[in-house]
Amino acid sequence: MNKVALVGIDLGKHSFHLHGQDGAGRAIFRKKLSRLQMMRLFGNLPACTVVMEACAGAHFTARELNKLGHVAKLISPQFVRPFVKSNKNDFVDAEAICEAACRPSMRFVAPKTEAQQTLSVLHRMRDALVRERTQATNQARGFLLEFGICLPKGLATMKRLPSTLSEHSLPPQLMQLLMRLHQHFLYLDQQIK
Repeated sequence: MNKVALVGIDLGKHSFHLHGQDGAGRAIFRKKLSRLQMMRLFGNLPACTVVMEACAGAHFTARELNKLGHVAKLISPQFVRPFVKSNKNDFVDAEAICEAACRPSMRFVAPKTEAQQTLSVLHRMRDALVRERTQATNQARGFLLEFGICLPKGLATMKRLPSTLSEHSLPPQLMQLLMRLHQHFLYLDQQIK
């Protein structure tokens, strides 16, 4: 059997499609494996270059493969797309990843460290909280507008909401609902800080 020089992996949640080739670019194997089976396979393979698209789970997998002595590389999915031949399926995608990786001008994505991924999660969670806080503010303004109360845009309006509500005669149930929305706003504001 020829020595494996390059393996392309089409990552999935539970199954992984592998395309292995030798130094001359000839296909050696095509396999569909679970995560555990894949890691066992790479534990038994001599060191080679392993390439996959930079997507969810790719950075973790790259770190694990590097620990096993392989050279893990990530390619942005947009650079793989032009190399997909025929009908798209997971094996064809794995082969296209190998094809893209063989290009001398290919740009690779550096695998993120755990600290970098954790920081990325923090930023994405904060962005989601900011969007939700803005949504709560706009919702409160919209509800009050339905009752003829027009409030200016901005977070300061929401922070003053209890005093604004006390200045108007509104149905008690509406007051309760808006106060719940205000409490939710304060919770989100605290989480963002």
